[in-house]
Amino acid sequence: MLEVSAAMSAKVLERFPAGAPRGSWPAEEYAAARRAQGEPAKVIMDLKSDAFLVVVQGCDDD
Repeated sequence: MLEVSAAMSAKVLERFPAGAPRGSWPAEEYAAARRAQGEPAKVIMDLKSDAFLVVVQGCDDD
């Protein structure tokens, strides 16, 4: 349950289809570029939408 609640508090920066020919590479490259800019981005797999998501944990835009 902790993983679910943690994912729910994450801000999705970008989505990449899991069925793409290069797999997760585009998502990993995007996340690496964001990390190079100082943003703690990481890649997670969303099984429901069959996509790799680049997220930043704990973002509140209120």
